[in-house]
Amino acid sequence: MAANDHIKSMKNVTILEHPLLKHKISILRNKATGTNEFRAIVEEIAMLMGYEALRDLPTEDVEIETPIETCTAPMISGKKMAIIPILRAGLGMVSGMLALVPSAKVGHIGMYRDEETHEPHEYYCKLPENIGERIVVVVDPMLATGGSAADAVSLIKKKGGKSVRFMCIIAAPEGLRRFTEAHPDVQIYVGQVDRCLNENAYICPGLGDAGDRIFGTR
Repeated sequence: MAANDHIKSMKNVTILEHPLLKHKISILRNKATGTNEFRAIVEEIAMLMGYEALRDLPTEDVEIETPIETCTAPMISGKKMAIIPILRAGLGMVSGMLALVPSAKVGHIGMYRDEETHEPHEYYCKLPENIGERIVVVVDPMLATGGSAADAVSLIKKKGGKSVRFMCIIAAPEGLRRFTEAHPDVQIYVGQVDRCLNENAYICPGLGDAGDRIFGTR
């Protein structure tokens, strides 16, 4: 079975195929795309992906009054969502998600990567209260080795999170395998699966360092 076929067979991995999404990812890949445009497109992609990732939100019927008459209409029910970006690149996806669900609470998990081992280390964690009663969406533009994402979700679960999903723009097969092995119960939404990781654990062909390109740093 080819690598991509194996990934497509993973029950908890959803690869989004919308042509608008693919077009915008191609713009992100281009090294000529500047910081301002890059940041705006990451936000747009987050909104497009969020639309798909949240299609199963529970609703309840409520009575509302239109200018014409009173009617019963569906609205999102239960506790509001929590959006958890993995710092720092994940911050670029928050605005797009908040545009869809303005009432969502936002937490933060900070991870840094050891430059020699490429393994993640946590340095910050602040989650909304009642995390166990919320639908939690963890966002990070890139899923490379999968270590940071898997550790972030483990941390959320440890603090009581139960309904967790993960959203990334580009993933490497190695990262998807590691994440799904660690969290087979967490649904992953991916914009594009790339070929592989290089010797420095960067995704190929990828788009470079997402954090640097979002914030204009090197």
